[in-house]
Amino acid sequence: MPSTEDTSVHQERPVVRPTREDEISAAGSELIGGPAGRWARLGSGPLTPVRVIALVAIGMFALGMVQKVPCYDWAWFRGTSSQYTHACYSDIPHLYLGRGFADGLVPYVDRLGGDMAYLEYPVLTGLFMQIASWLTLTPSTDPMQQREQMYWMVNAGMLMICAVIIAVCVARTHRRRPWDGLLVALAPALALTATINWDLLAVALTAAAMLMWSRGRALAFGILIGLATAAKLYPVLLLGPLLVLCWRAGTWREFGKALFGAAASWLLVNLPVMLYAPEGWKKFYTFSQERQIDYGSFWLVITQRTGKPIDVGTVNTASVLLMIVLCAGIAGLALSARHRPRFAQLAFLVVAAFILTNKVYSPQYVLWLIPLAVLARPRWRDFLVWQACEVMYFLGIWFYLAYTTSGDKHQGLPQEGYQVAIALHLLGTLYLCALVVRDILRPDRDPVRRDGSDDPSGGVLDGAPDTVVLGKPAHHPARNAAPAVRGPRVEWGTAGGAPSD
Repeated sequence: MPSTEDTSVHQERPVVRPTREDEISAAGSELIGGPAGRWARLGSGPLTPVRVIALVAIGMFALGMVQKVPCYDWAWFRGTSSQYTHACYSDIPHLYLGRGFADGLVPYVDRLGGDMAYLEYPVLTGLFMQIASWLTLTPSTDPMQQREQMYWMVNAGMLMICAVIIAVCVARTHRRRPWDGLLVALAPALALTATINWDLLAVALTAAAMLMWSRGRALAFGILIGLATAAKLYPVLLLGPLLVLCWRAGTWREFGKALFGAAASWLLVNLPVMLYAPEGWKKFYTFSQERQIDYGSFWLVITQRTGKPIDVGTVNTASVLLMIVLCAGIAGLALSARHRPRFAQLAFLVVAAFILTNKVYSPQYVLWLIPLAVLARPRWRDFLVWQACEVMYFLGIWFYLAYTTSGDKHQGLPQEGYQVAIALHLLGTLYLCALVVRDILRPDRDPVRRDGSDDPSGGVLDGAPDTVVLGKPAHHPARNAAPAVRGPRVEWGTAGGAPSD
Protein backbone atom coordinates (compact mmCIF):
# COMPACT_ATOMS: atom_id res chain seq x y z
CA MET A 1 0.00 0.00 0.00
CA PRO A 2 1.28 3.50 -0.71
CA SER A 3 1.95 5.71 2.28
CA THR A 4 -0.11 8.75 3.14
CA GLU A 5 2.73 10.97 2.00
CA ASP A 6 2.64 9.35 -1.44
CA THR A 7 -1.07 9.84 -2.11
CA SER A 8 -2.16 12.87 -0.07
CA VAL A 9 -1.66 16.59 -0.15
CA HIS A 10 1.94 16.07 0.91
CA GLN A 11 2.73 14.81 -2.58
CA GLU A 12 5.30 17.12 -4.17
CA ARG A 13 3.87 19.40 -6.84
CA PRO A 14 5.61 22.05 -8.92
CA VAL A 15 5.58 25.74 -7.99
CA VAL A 16 2.53 27.56 -9.30
CA ARG A 17 3.34 30.14 -11.96
CA PRO A 18 0.66 32.85 -11.77
CA THR A 19 1.38 34.05 -15.30
CA ARG A 20 0.15 30.67 -16.55
CA GLU A 21 -2.97 30.53 -14.36
CA ASP A 22 -4.10 34.13 -13.94
CA GLU A 23 -5.03 36.26 -16.95
CA ILE A 24 -4.35 39.57 -15.21
CA SER A 25 -0.96 38.37 -14.02
CA ALA A 26 -0.16 37.16 -17.54
CA ALA A 27 -1.16 40.50 -19.07
CA GLY A 28 0.84 42.45 -16.50
CA SER A 29 3.92 40.31 -17.08
CA GLU A 30 4.17 41.72 -20.63
CA LEU A 31 5.83 44.75 -19.05
CA ILE A 32 8.80 42.57 -18.06
CA GLY A 33 8.95 40.16 -20.98
CA GLY A 34 5.78 38.10 -20.77
CA PRO A 35 4.74 34.91 -18.97
CA ALA A 36 7.34 32.41 -17.82
CA GLY A 37 8.16 29.90 -20.54
CA ARG A 38 8.00 26.15 -20.31
CA TRP A 39 11.74 25.79 -19.76
CA ALA A 40 12.17 28.76 -17.43
CA ARG A 41 14.26 27.97 -14.37
CA LEU A 42 12.69 29.79 -11.44
CA GLY A 43 14.60 30.52 -8.25
CA SER A 44 17.91 29.19 -9.51
CA GLY A 45 19.69 32.57 -9.50
CA PRO A 46 20.20 35.24 -6.84
CA LEU A 47 16.75 36.73 -7.47
CA THR A 48 14.55 34.07 -5.93
CA PRO A 49 10.80 34.79 -5.64
CA VAL A 50 11.11 35.74 -1.97
CA ARG A 51 13.96 38.15 -2.65
CA VAL A 52 12.13 39.74 -5.56
CA ILE A 53 9.03 40.18 -3.41
CA ALA A 54 11.07 41.74 -0.59
CA LEU A 55 12.65 44.22 -3.01
CA VAL A 56 9.29 45.11 -4.55
CA ALA A 57 7.82 45.63 -1.08
CA ILE A 58 10.65 48.03 -0.21
CA GLY A 59 10.14 49.89 -3.49
CA MET A 60 6.39 50.26 -3.03
CA PHE A 61 6.84 51.36 0.58
CA ALA A 62 9.31 53.98 -0.57
CA LEU A 63 6.77 55.26 -3.10
CA GLY A 64 4.28 55.56 -0.26
CA MET A 65 6.80 57.65 1.65
CA VAL A 66 7.27 59.87 -1.39
CA GLN A 67 3.50 60.39 -1.48
CA LYS A 68 3.81 61.87 2.05
CA VAL A 69 6.46 64.42 1.03
CA PRO A 70 4.09 67.45 0.89
CA CYS A 71 3.06 66.75 4.47
CA TYR A 72 6.61 65.96 5.61
CA ASP A 73 7.86 69.27 4.21
CA TRP A 74 5.14 71.56 5.52
CA ALA A 75 1.49 70.41 5.48
CA TRP A 76 1.60 68.61 8.86
CA PHE A 77 2.77 71.82 10.49
CA ARG A 78 0.83 74.62 8.76
CA GLY A 79 -2.88 74.59 9.32
CA THR A 80 -5.23 71.63 9.23
CA SER A 81 -6.71 71.24 5.77
CA SER A 82 -3.45 71.15 3.77
CA GLN A 83 -2.59 67.63 4.97
CA TYR A 84 -6.03 66.53 3.78
CA THR A 85 -6.00 68.23 0.39
CA HIS A 86 -2.67 66.51 -0.30
CA ALA A 87 -4.04 63.18 1.06
CA CYS A 88 -0.90 62.63 3.15
CA TYR A 89 -2.15 62.71 6.74
CA SER A 90 -0.41 60.62 9.41
CA ASP A 91 -1.03 60.22 13.15
CA ILE A 92 2.67 59.64 13.81
CA PRO A 93 4.11 63.20 13.87
CA HIS A 94 1.08 64.61 15.68
CA LEU A 95 1.16 62.01 18.47
CA TYR A 96 4.89 62.48 19.04
CA LEU A 97 4.02 65.71 20.80
CA GLY A 98 0.41 64.96 21.68
CA ARG A 99 1.19 61.76 23.63
CA GLY A 100 4.22 63.03 25.50
CA PHE A 101 7.06 61.32 23.64
CA ALA A 102 8.64 64.66 22.79
CA ASP A 103 8.66 65.53 26.50
CA GLY A 104 10.11 62.20 27.62
CA LEU A 105 6.94 60.98 29.35
CA VAL A 106 6.64 57.25 30.01
CA PRO A 107 3.62 55.65 28.28
CA TYR A 108 0.89 54.32 30.60
CA VAL A 109 2.73 55.65 33.67
CA ASP A 110 2.87 59.43 33.23
CA ARG A 111 -0.42 61.24 32.92
CA LEU A 112 -0.91 63.35 29.79
CA GLY A 113 -2.40 66.78 29.58
CA GLY A 114 -5.61 67.48 27.66
CA ASP A 115 -8.56 65.19 27.06
CA MET A 116 -6.51 61.97 26.74
CA ALA A 117 -5.18 61.06 30.16
CA TYR A 118 -3.00 58.15 29.00
CA LEU A 119 -1.77 56.61 25.78
CA GLU A 120 -4.75 54.90 24.11
CA TYR A 121 -2.82 52.12 22.33
CA PRO A 122 -2.15 48.51 23.38
CA VAL A 123 1.07 47.84 25.26
CA LEU A 124 3.22 46.42 22.46
CA THR A 125 2.31 49.29 20.14
CA GLY A 126 3.17 51.68 22.94
CA LEU A 127 6.57 50.02 23.26
CA PHE A 128 7.06 50.35 19.49
CA MET A 129 6.27 54.06 19.73
CA GLN A 130 8.63 54.47 22.68
CA ILE A 131 11.51 52.72 20.92
CA ALA A 132 11.01 55.01 17.93
CA SER A 133 11.18 58.04 20.23
CA TRP A 134 14.48 56.75 21.69
CA LEU A 135 15.84 56.40 18.17
CA THR A 136 14.79 59.95 17.33
CA LEU A 137 18.19 61.43 18.07
CA THR A 138 17.46 65.08 17.31
CA PRO A 139 18.34 67.24 20.35
CA SER A 140 15.50 68.67 22.41
CA THR A 141 16.80 72.14 21.53
CA ASP A 142 15.96 71.60 17.82
CA PRO A 143 12.70 73.03 16.47
CA MET A 144 9.71 70.79 17.14
CA GLN A 145 9.03 70.44 13.41
CA GLN A 146 12.43 68.83 12.85
CA ARG A 147 11.89 66.47 15.78
CA GLU A 148 8.48 65.42 14.49
CA GLN A 149 9.90 64.89 11.02
CA MET A 150 12.65 62.68 12.39
CA TYR A 151 10.18 60.74 14.55
CA TRP A 152 8.04 60.01 11.48
CA MET A 153 11.13 58.97 9.51
CA VAL A 154 12.29 56.58 12.24
CA ASN A 155 8.83 55.06 12.47
CA ALA A 156 8.66 54.75 8.68
CA GLY A 157 11.93 52.80 8.69
CA MET A 158 10.65 50.44 11.39
CA LEU A 159 7.30 50.00 9.63
CA MET A 160 9.09 49.27 6.34
CA ILE A 161 10.72 46.28 8.05
CA CYS A 162 7.23 45.16 9.11
CA ALA A 163 5.96 45.51 5.54
CA VAL A 164 8.79 43.35 4.19
CA ILE A 165 8.13 40.73 6.88
CA ILE A 166 4.46 40.60 5.85
CA ALA A 167 5.23 40.14 2.16
CA VAL A 168 7.89 37.49 2.81
CA CYS A 169 5.72 35.56 5.27
CA VAL A 170 2.84 35.45 2.79
CA ALA A 171 5.22 34.33 0.04
CA ARG A 172 6.42 31.44 2.21
CA THR A 173 3.10 30.40 3.75
CA HIS A 174 1.89 28.56 0.64
CA ARG A 175 4.98 26.55 -0.29
CA ARG A 176 3.90 26.13 -3.92
CA ARG A 177 2.65 29.68 -4.38
CA PRO A 178 5.52 32.02 -3.45
CA TRP A 179 4.51 34.59 -6.07
CA ASP A 180 1.27 35.30 -4.19
CA GLY A 181 3.42 37.47 -1.96
CA LEU A 182 3.71 39.87 -4.89
CA LEU A 183 0.06 40.79 -4.35
CA VAL A 184 0.99 42.07 -0.89
CA ALA A 185 4.11 43.85 -2.09
CA LEU A 186 2.27 45.63 -4.92
CA ALA A 187 -0.91 46.44 -2.98
CA PRO A 188 -1.53 50.17 -3.53
CA ALA A 189 -3.50 50.48 -0.29
CA LEU A 190 -0.49 49.20 1.66
CA ALA A 191 1.78 51.84 0.16
CA LEU A 192 -0.75 54.61 0.83
CA THR A 193 -1.76 53.68 4.40
CA ALA A 194 1.40 52.07 5.82
CA THR A 195 2.57 55.14 7.72
CA ILE A 196 -0.78 56.54 8.84
CA ASN A 197 -0.55 54.63 12.12
CA TRP A 198 1.28 51.70 13.69
CA ASP A 199 -1.00 48.87 12.45
CA LEU A 200 1.77 47.16 10.44
CA LEU A 201 3.35 45.86 13.66
CA ALA A 202 0.32 43.71 14.49
CA VAL A 203 -0.13 42.74 10.84
CA ALA A 204 3.50 41.55 10.61
CA LEU A 205 3.16 39.45 13.77
CA THR A 206 -0.09 37.96 12.46
CA ALA A 207 1.48 37.11 9.08
CA ALA A 208 4.39 35.45 10.87
CA ALA A 209 1.88 33.49 12.98
CA MET A 210 0.11 32.24 9.84
CA LEU A 211 3.48 31.10 8.49
CA MET A 212 4.23 29.20 11.70
CA TRP A 213 0.84 27.48 11.61
CA SER A 214 1.41 26.42 8.00
CA ARG A 215 4.64 24.74 9.14
CA GLY A 216 2.83 22.82 11.89
CA ARG A 217 4.30 24.91 14.72
CA ALA A 218 1.19 25.48 16.80
CA LEU A 219 2.94 26.86 19.88
CA ALA A 220 4.92 29.41 17.85
CA PHE A 221 1.67 30.40 16.13
CA GLY A 222 0.03 31.00 19.49
CA ILE A 223 2.95 33.02 20.85
CA LEU A 224 2.92 35.29 17.80
CA ILE A 225 -0.86 35.71 17.92
CA GLY A 226 -0.59 36.69 21.57
CA LEU A 227 2.07 39.27 20.75
CA ALA A 228 0.00 40.56 17.83
CA THR A 229 -3.01 40.92 20.14
CA ALA A 230 -0.78 42.88 22.52
CA ALA A 231 -0.23 45.30 19.61
CA LYS A 232 -3.80 45.38 18.22
CA LEU A 233 -6.96 43.62 19.29
CA TYR A 234 -8.06 41.99 16.02
CA PRO A 235 -5.49 39.10 15.82
CA VAL A 236 -7.17 37.28 18.72
CA LEU A 237 -10.13 36.72 16.39
CA LEU A 238 -8.09 34.14 14.45
CA LEU A 239 -8.40 31.75 17.37
CA GLY A 240 -12.15 31.50 16.64
CA PRO A 241 -11.94 29.95 13.15
CA LEU A 242 -9.01 27.84 14.30
CA LEU A 243 -11.16 26.42 17.11
CA VAL A 244 -13.93 25.49 14.66
CA LEU A 245 -11.55 23.88 12.17
CA CYS A 246 -9.68 21.95 14.86
CA TRP A 247 -13.04 20.81 16.23
CA ARG A 248 -14.07 19.55 12.79
CA ALA A 249 -10.70 17.82 12.26
CA GLY A 250 -10.33 16.60 15.84
CA THR A 251 -6.91 18.27 16.27
CA TRP A 252 -7.53 19.51 19.80
CA ARG A 253 -3.95 19.13 20.99
CA GLU A 254 -2.63 21.62 18.43
CA PHE A 255 -5.36 24.10 19.25
CA GLY A 256 -4.54 23.77 22.93
CA LYS A 257 -0.89 24.60 22.20
CA ALA A 258 -1.92 27.63 20.17
CA LEU A 259 -4.29 28.87 22.88
CA PHE A 260 -1.70 28.39 25.60
CA GLY A 261 0.99 30.21 23.61
CA ALA A 262 -1.34 33.12 22.86
CA ALA A 263 -2.43 33.54 26.48
CA ALA A 264 1.11 33.22 27.84
CA SER A 265 2.70 35.73 25.45
CA TRP A 266 -0.13 38.24 25.84
CA LEU A 267 0.15 38.06 29.63
CA LEU A 268 3.94 38.30 29.51
CA VAL A 269 3.69 41.62 27.69
CA ASN A 270 0.66 43.05 29.47
CA LEU A 271 0.98 41.86 33.06
CA PRO A 272 3.86 44.16 34.14
CA VAL A 273 2.03 47.25 32.87
CA MET A 274 -1.28 45.95 34.18
CA LEU A 275 0.16 45.64 37.70
CA TYR A 276 2.38 48.71 37.74
CA ALA A 277 0.15 51.19 35.88
CA PRO A 278 -3.42 49.80 35.82
CA GLU A 279 -5.06 53.11 34.91
CA GLY A 280 -2.80 53.64 31.93
CA TRP A 281 -3.05 50.02 30.85
CA LYS A 282 -6.83 49.94 30.66
CA LYS A 283 -7.06 53.22 28.74
CA PHE A 284 -7.05 51.39 25.39
CA TYR A 285 -10.06 49.30 26.41
CA THR A 286 -12.05 52.15 27.95
CA PHE A 287 -11.30 54.37 24.97
CA SER A 288 -12.53 51.66 22.61
CA GLN A 289 -15.80 51.45 24.54
CA GLU A 290 -16.31 55.21 24.84
CA ARG A 291 -15.29 56.12 21.30
CA GLN A 292 -18.11 57.64 19.31
CA ILE A 293 -19.20 56.57 15.82
CA ASP A 294 -16.30 57.49 13.57
CA TYR A 295 -15.19 57.68 9.95
CA GLY A 296 -15.65 54.85 7.48
CA SER A 297 -18.39 52.86 9.20
CA PHE A 298 -21.92 52.22 8.00
CA TRP A 299 -23.04 53.58 11.38
CA LEU A 300 -21.76 57.01 10.32
CA VAL A 301 -23.75 56.83 7.08
CA ILE A 302 -26.90 56.03 9.09
CA THR A 303 -26.41 58.98 11.46
CA GLN A 304 -25.62 61.37 8.62
CA ARG A 305 -28.56 60.25 6.49
CA THR A 306 -31.08 60.33 9.34
CA GLY A 307 -29.64 63.34 11.11
CA LYS A 308 -30.17 61.55 14.43
CA PRO A 309 -27.25 60.62 16.69
CA ILE A 310 -27.09 57.07 18.04
CA ASP A 311 -26.04 56.46 21.63
CA VAL A 312 -22.56 54.90 21.78
CA GLY A 313 -23.77 52.22 24.18
CA THR A 314 -26.44 51.18 21.70
CA VAL A 315 -23.88 51.02 18.90
CA ASN A 316 -21.50 48.96 21.03
CA THR A 317 -24.24 46.46 21.84
CA ALA A 318 -25.49 46.29 18.27
CA SER A 319 -21.96 45.84 16.90
CA VAL A 320 -21.28 42.98 19.29
CA LEU A 321 -24.57 41.28 18.42
CA LEU A 322 -23.94 41.65 14.69
CA MET A 323 -20.45 40.24 15.13
CA ILE A 324 -21.82 37.28 17.09
CA VAL A 325 -24.39 36.57 14.38
CA LEU A 326 -21.80 36.74 11.61
CA CYS A 327 -19.33 34.57 13.53
CA ALA A 328 -22.07 32.02 14.17
CA GLY A 329 -22.80 32.00 10.44
CA ILE A 330 -19.10 31.54 9.62
CA ALA A 331 -18.87 28.70 12.16
CA GLY A 332 -21.95 27.07 10.66
CA LEU A 333 -20.43 27.36 7.21
CA ALA A 334 -17.16 25.84 8.44
CA LEU A 335 -18.91 22.85 10.02
CA SER A 336 -21.47 22.21 7.32
CA ALA A 337 -19.48 22.77 4.12
CA ARG A 338 -18.93 19.49 2.29
CA HIS A 339 -15.19 20.18 2.14
CA ARG A 340 -13.54 21.70 5.19
CA PRO A 341 -12.67 25.38 4.50
CA ARG A 342 -9.10 26.54 4.50
CA PHE A 343 -7.87 28.33 7.61
CA ALA A 344 -6.97 31.50 5.69
CA GLN A 345 -10.47 31.69 4.23
CA LEU A 346 -12.17 31.68 7.63
CA ALA A 347 -9.56 34.02 9.11
CA PHE A 348 -10.26 36.57 6.39
CA LEU A 349 -14.04 36.29 6.85
CA VAL A 350 -13.88 36.76 10.62
CA VAL A 351 -11.58 39.80 10.49
CA ALA A 352 -13.67 41.31 7.68
CA ALA A 353 -16.83 40.79 9.75
CA PHE A 354 -15.20 42.59 12.67
CA ILE A 355 -14.23 45.56 10.52
CA LEU A 356 -17.58 45.78 8.72
CA THR A 357 -19.61 45.80 11.95
CA ASN A 358 -17.31 48.13 13.86
CA LYS A 359 -18.23 51.71 14.67
CA VAL A 360 -15.07 52.91 12.95
CA TYR A 361 -13.40 51.74 9.73
CA SER A 362 -10.20 53.76 9.52
CA PRO A 363 -8.40 53.78 6.15
CA GLN A 364 -5.41 51.86 7.57
CA TYR A 365 -7.63 48.96 8.67
CA VAL A 366 -7.26 47.64 5.13
CA LEU A 367 -3.77 46.56 6.22
CA TRP A 368 -5.34 43.94 8.50
CA LEU A 369 -7.04 42.31 5.55
CA ILE A 370 -4.38 42.45 2.82
CA PRO A 371 -2.28 39.38 3.80
CA LEU A 372 -5.38 37.39 4.77
CA ALA A 373 -7.08 38.29 1.49
CA VAL A 374 -4.05 37.12 -0.49
CA LEU A 375 -3.95 33.81 1.38
CA ALA A 376 -7.72 33.37 1.13
CA ARG A 377 -8.14 34.22 -2.57
CA PRO A 378 -4.92 34.84 -4.52
CA ARG A 379 -6.64 36.08 -7.66
CA TRP A 380 -5.27 39.27 -9.23
CA ARG A 381 -8.52 40.55 -10.75
CA ASP A 382 -10.57 40.32 -7.56
CA PHE A 383 -7.74 41.63 -5.41
CA LEU A 384 -7.27 44.67 -7.64
CA VAL A 385 -11.02 45.39 -7.73
CA TRP A 386 -11.02 45.45 -3.93
CA GLN A 387 -7.85 47.56 -3.82
CA ALA A 388 -9.39 50.07 -6.23
CA CYS A 389 -12.33 50.49 -3.85
CA GLU A 390 -9.93 51.05 -0.95
CA VAL A 391 -7.87 53.60 -2.86
CA MET A 392 -11.06 55.51 -3.69
CA TYR A 393 -11.98 55.50 -0.01
CA PHE A 394 -8.46 56.63 0.93
CA LEU A 395 -8.92 59.69 -1.28
CA GLY A 396 -12.53 60.14 -0.19
CA ILE A 397 -11.88 60.45 3.55
CA TRP A 398 -9.08 63.01 3.15
CA PHE A 399 -11.02 65.11 0.64
CA TYR A 400 -14.06 65.00 2.93
CA LEU A 401 -11.95 66.21 5.86
CA ALA A 402 -10.50 68.89 3.60
CA TYR A 403 -14.06 69.97 2.81
CA THR A 404 -15.03 70.17 6.50
CA THR A 405 -11.86 71.98 7.62
CA SER A 406 -11.39 74.50 4.81
CA GLY A 407 -14.01 76.94 6.05
CA ASP A 408 -16.04 78.78 3.45
CA LYS A 409 -13.77 77.55 0.65
CA HIS A 410 -15.20 74.00 0.94
CA GLN A 411 -12.26 72.48 -0.91
CA GLY A 412 -12.85 68.78 -1.20
CA LEU A 413 -15.64 66.24 -1.11
CA PRO A 414 -19.05 67.07 0.39
CA GLN A 415 -20.86 64.75 2.77
CA GLU A 416 -22.88 62.97 0.10
CA GLY A 417 -19.73 62.18 -1.88
CA TYR A 418 -18.06 60.84 1.23
CA GLN A 419 -21.00 58.54 1.87
CA VAL A 420 -20.54 57.13 -1.62
CA ALA A 421 -16.86 56.51 -0.80
CA ILE A 422 -17.85 54.67 2.40
CA ALA A 423 -20.35 52.54 0.51
CA LEU A 424 -17.72 51.77 -2.12
CA HIS A 425 -15.13 50.41 0.27
CA LEU A 426 -17.73 48.48 2.28
CA LEU A 427 -19.03 46.90 -0.93
CA GLY A 428 -15.49 46.11 -2.05
CA THR A 429 -14.84 44.17 1.16
CA LEU A 430 -18.21 42.42 0.89
CA TYR A 431 -17.42 41.49 -2.70
CA LEU A 432 -14.25 39.73 -1.64
CA CYS A 433 -16.09 38.04 1.25
CA ALA A 434 -18.73 36.72 -1.17
CA LEU A 435 -16.06 35.23 -3.42
CA VAL A 436 -14.37 33.52 -0.47
CA VAL A 437 -17.70 32.04 0.65
CA ARG A 438 -18.30 30.79 -2.90
CA ASP A 439 -14.85 29.19 -2.92
CA ILE A 440 -15.70 27.39 0.32
CA LEU A 441 -18.93 26.03 -1.12
CA ARG A 442 -17.36 25.28 -4.51
CA PRO A 443 -13.70 24.31 -3.98
CA ASP A 444 -13.19 23.91 -7.72
CA ARG A 445 -13.42 27.74 -7.95
CA ASP A 446 -10.75 28.20 -5.27
CA PRO A 447 -7.42 29.16 -6.95
CA VAL A 448 -5.47 27.34 -4.25
CA ARG A 449 -7.44 24.09 -4.52
CA ARG A 450 -7.71 23.79 -8.27
CA ASP A 451 -4.89 21.27 -8.40
CA GLY A 452 -6.49 19.10 -5.72
CA SER A 453 -4.66 20.60 -2.75
CA ASP A 454 -6.47 20.68 0.55
CA ASP A 455 -5.13 23.47 2.77
CA PRO A 456 -1.46 24.23 2.00
CA SER A 457 -1.33 26.83 4.79
CA GLY A 458 -3.37 24.71 7.20
CA GLY A 459 -0.52 22.96 9.00
CA VAL A 460 -1.93 19.93 10.82
CA LEU A 461 -5.30 20.59 9.18
CA ASP A 462 -3.89 19.95 5.71
CA GLY A 463 -5.18 16.54 4.67
CA ALA A 464 -6.62 15.71 8.10
CA PRO A 465 -9.83 13.66 8.08
CA ASP A 466 -13.05 15.16 9.43
CA THR A 467 -14.44 13.96 12.76
CA VAL A 468 -17.31 16.43 13.25
CA VAL A 469 -19.43 17.57 10.30
CA LEU A 470 -22.92 19.07 10.21
CA GLY A 471 -24.63 17.43 7.25
CA LYS A 472 -23.23 15.03 4.71
CA PRO A 473 -19.48 15.40 4.18
CA ALA A 474 -17.77 14.87 0.87
CA HIS A 475 -14.81 12.62 0.43
CA HIS A 476 -11.73 14.51 1.50
CA PRO A 477 -10.38 16.37 -1.53
CA ALA A 478 -6.91 14.96 -1.06
CA ARG A 479 -8.18 11.45 -0.32
CA ASN A 480 -10.74 10.64 -2.93
CA ALA A 481 -11.87 7.06 -2.73
CA ALA A 482 -9.70 4.75 -4.83
CA PRO A 483 -11.55 3.10 -7.72
CA ALA A 484 -11.98 -0.67 -7.83
CA VAL A 485 -9.56 -0.84 -10.74
CA ARG A 486 -6.24 0.85 -10.08
CA GLY A 487 -5.84 3.90 -12.25
CA PRO A 488 -5.06 7.60 -12.21
CA ARG A 489 -6.52 9.79 -9.50
CA VAL A 490 -9.02 12.44 -10.60
CA GLU A 491 -8.61 15.74 -8.77
CA TRP A 492 -10.30 19.14 -8.85
CA GLY A 493 -9.61 21.28 -11.85
CA THR A 494 -7.51 18.72 -13.70
CA ALA A 495 -8.23 16.28 -16.48
CA GLY A 496 -6.25 13.61 -14.69
CA GLY A 497 -4.42 13.68 -11.40
CA ALA A 498 -1.35 11.91 -10.15
CA PRO A 499 -1.29 8.12 -10.11
CA SER A 500 -2.53 6.50 -6.97
CA ASP A 501 0.80 4.94 -6.21
